[in-house]
Amino acid sequence: MKSNPVATYLSEHFGLSTDNVTLKPIGNGHINTTMLLKSEENALVVQKLNTDVFPNPEQLVENARLIEQHLSEKHCNGEYSLEIIRHVPTIESDFLVEYDQGVWRALEFIGGSYSEDVVATISQAQTAANAFGQFALALQDFQAEQLHHVIPDFHNLAMRFDAFEKVIEKDSVNRVALCQDDIDFCLAQQGLVDELKQLEGNIPLRPCHNDTKINNMLFCTQSDDAKAVIDLDTCMPGYWLFDFGDMVRTFCSPEQEDSTNLNNVRVREEIFAAIVKGYVEPLQDVITDAEKESFWLGTKVMTFMIGLRFLTDFIDGDNYFATKHANHNLERARNQFALYRDILEKEHTLKAILEINKA
Repeated sequence: MKSNPVATYLSEHFGLSTDNVTLKPIGNGHINTTMLLKSEENALVVQKLNTDVFPNPEQLVENARLIEQHLSEKHCNGEYSLEIIRHVPTIESDFLVEYDQGVWRALEFIGGSYSEDVVATISQAQTAANAFGQFALALQDFQAEQLHHVIPDFHNLAMRFDAFEKVIEKDSVNRVALCQDDIDFCLAQQGLVDELKQLEGNIPLRPCHNDTKINNMLFCTQSDDAKAVIDLDTCMPGYWLFDFGDMVRTFCSPEQEDSTNLNNVRVREEIFAAIVKGYVEPLQDVITDAEKESFWLGTKVMTFMIGLRFLTDFIDGDNYFATKHANHNLERARNQFALYRDILEKEHTLKAILEINKA
């Protein structure tokens, strides 16, 4: 069997045997291309990094390795029980290699694990949220300022609105007419920017994961317990409200984020409650009252903002998020707006759950 030249090249550089080596896609990421590189004796997760999104891949690796080192120290001291995903150096002791105009890196493969794209049970939600809470707790004494801003203004909603308005004005691929109602809906939500500004200075800057999707947490195949928090690419200084809100966004709906079954896109209150309980429990001794109160704003902002970003990319010609078919980003946007509307409709119920768990 003829070897894949990419697989052969990466195997040679990362110290795997090139005999019978295979390279297969894994995961459902929107940005990087993630593959499982497997030889007869070993396996690595390899990624071709999207250098349009991450123009400085060295900074991305530096951030992740700083966090790996911090978590490893915590693990050795018995203060962090989850497994840690680590970068693997090349035989030349580098962490990035270039091949065919692409930049690649390798990560340890964590076996005996699985991930989920949609939360099926309350237990899954609480287990995953607790894992992200443990991750946040382990990093609460890590200086957030050490981390590079690998994607500047990643959760800057005001900047996202500015970008949105620019692509509307440009309308380079003539798509504005296809989504005028969606555009009008988004423009009516700009009050969220003012709500975020009011928080400035009232909550501490934290090292944050910034992409707490359900599929960025690995479950143990044998026990269904949490095994590892993965995908540290967007770890940057930020606020816990964003990590909490992203869990709500990705855990609470019974539909995947690109589902067009909008009638079934909704917040499952019991899953929301499980997120609150799971995430806050490890942080109970370090989280501030203002941070807890900010979780409601995070719930609204993260769901709306990713919808805004999907719609912006659709209008701009699908240049950021990987798409599988025409209108994919528009479908994703409408899915998120349906979830956001349901969040607003259930404000009283969801706030009550947050209040109960503040005690």
